[in-house]
Amino acid sequence: MNDRYAPLRLKNQLCFPIYAVSNMITRKYKPLLDKLDLTYTQYIVMMVLWEEKQVNEKFLCEALCLKSNTVTPLLQKLQAKGYIAKKKDSSDERNLVISLTEAGEELKEKALCVPQSIAQEFRLTPEEASALYQILYKMLDQEYGACLPDAD
Repeated sequence: MNDRYAPLRLKNQLCFPIYAVSNMITRKYKPLLDKLDLTYTQYIVMMVLWEEKQVNEKFLCEALCLKSNTVTPLLQKLQAKGYIAKKKDSSDERNLVISLTEAGEELKEKALCVPQSIAQEFRLTPEEASALYQILYKMLDQEYGACLPDAD
C-alpha cells in the first residue's frame, strides 16, 4: 500500500532521534557539570581553552559552531566565575583574546571524569562510537565546513 503521508510520520524522520538523543545527552551531562558549576555550553568553551590555552573570540565561535551573540554571555559568566580572562589584542583592539586563569586550569582536573562517565552511559563499542562520530561530523561539515575538528 502506498502511503503518501509516510514521510510525515515521526518514525520516518532522521531529525527526531537526533533531537531526542541530544536532549538525553544534555540531561546525562547536567549532574556531572552541576558539580563543576558549568552549563554544557560553558563546558565546551572550557574544553577548547583547556586544549588551546588562549584563543580569540572568532576562533572560539568557529570551533564551537556558535555565533558571537551566544559566546559573549558565556564568556562573561566564565570570567565572573574566575575561570577565564579576557583582554583586547594589543595588535588589533577589535580582537578579544580569551585565556585560562589558574582556577580555569585547575577545573580541568575536576572535569577529567566527565567524558568517561558519559561514555559509560551509552555502552557503544569503539567502532559504533567512531561510526556515529563520523556520520555526525559529516553532517556538520556540510553546514560549517573546515572549522570542525579532525578525529583523533
